[in-house]
Amino acid sequence: MRLRIKVIQIGLSVLFAAAFYPAGLSAEVSGVPVFAREEGGYHTFRIPALIVSHDGTLLAFCEGRKHSASDTGDIALVMKTSTDSGASWSPVQVVWDDPGNTCGNPCAVVDRDTGVLWLLMTWNLGEDREDKIIRQESRDTRRVFITSSSDNGKHWSEPAEITQSVKKPNWTWYATGPGNGIQKEKAPHPGRLVIPCDHIEADTHAYYSHVIYSDDHGRSWHLGGSVPEPQVNECCVAELSDGSLLLNMRNYYAENKVRQKAYSTDGGVQWEGQSFDFGLIEPVCQASLVRYPRQSREGKDILFFSNPASAEHRKAMTLRASTDGGQNWEYSLLFHSGPGAYSSLAVLPDGSVACLYECGETHPYEQLRFVRVFPAALGLPGVPMEAGNGAR
Repeated sequence: MRLRIKVIQIGLSVLFAAAFYPAGLSAEVSGVPVFAREEGGYHTFRIPALIVSHDGTLLAFCEGRKHSASDTGDIALVMKTSTDSGASWSPVQVVWDDPGNTCGNPCAVVDRDTGVLWLLMTWNLGEDREDKIIRQESRDTRRVFITSSSDNGKHWSEPAEITQSVKKPNWTWYATGPGNGIQKEKAPHPGRLVIPCDHIEADTHAYYSHVIYSDDHGRSWHLGGSVPEPQVNECCVAELSDGSLLLNMRNYYAENKVRQKAYSTDGGVQWEGQSFDFGLIEPVCQASLVRYPRQSREGKDILFFSNPASAEHRKAMTLRASTDGGQNWEYSLLFHSGPGAYSSLAVLPDGSVACLYECGETHPYEQLRFVRVFPAALGLPGVPMEAGNGAR
């Protein structure tokens, strides 16, 4: 197969991409550091969520882990904002902190009708490790909370607990997102806010993905459906042009190191067609999915997906694109070849696709970086919304 060379514009500098096959590009995109270890008195920042507010402000959420990189302990939910498309960022701001305990798993969504930002989160006692919660040996359990902002993230409401509305009694572990929710645009249930979640059953210890939703602009939240087959958890959701939902899930079946997917035609109440997506390899990790606001020249949905594209290790952060609603992933851009893990995608007003992701030189959790890429950087043909042809 003949090799090609692509020049990618990154800010004021120019990177020459490595030789690549037509379906995959490779470039070390430096990106912008957003959160770094030891910043602001926090030991480690993990679990990114990226959202664009009604006025175009970028909000980057994550967990601020105070004393170690552990998933357990004294963890606050923090954020930064950017008003220049990610070129610069505010200082660290605290959204929610319950000293000594764990506040995390951010999953954000913007209500396009009201402009309100909704942030779903989970809480547990800092002393309660995940394994103890799963075995029901913990002092408390995982609880679900929500907060909102009506001024593009400047102020946030007092977190309110919604556990009883969205968690069954026989569920132990529970996680919102992390990453992004969506608001449905088409029937059925246009305007519905949908948040991807996961849980573990008490009796079987089986992992399942599910969603929760609101039909009244966030005032009340309800439990949607779980996927039919177990051994999946952290998930991301996108609406397709026919109004159906695509759920993309972290997969725990060791024989297939790829993602799983399922579909819903009723707004997330029931899921069907669960299967492996052999076009999306993974090392068992979180990922992100977003639908582009324009269709391909063939009139089909364009989806973007990010994850560490390796079957062995959390490394090789890659942005992929599908021009047929997620059936195939023909286009890709490797933007960080080193260690990398969780990520969150958003589409900016100028048509670029932004990614907030965990990465480092020696391990994946050294910092969170931000990069934005125009679709043409992946070689997508005929995408109408293009303000440029490179990555920044």
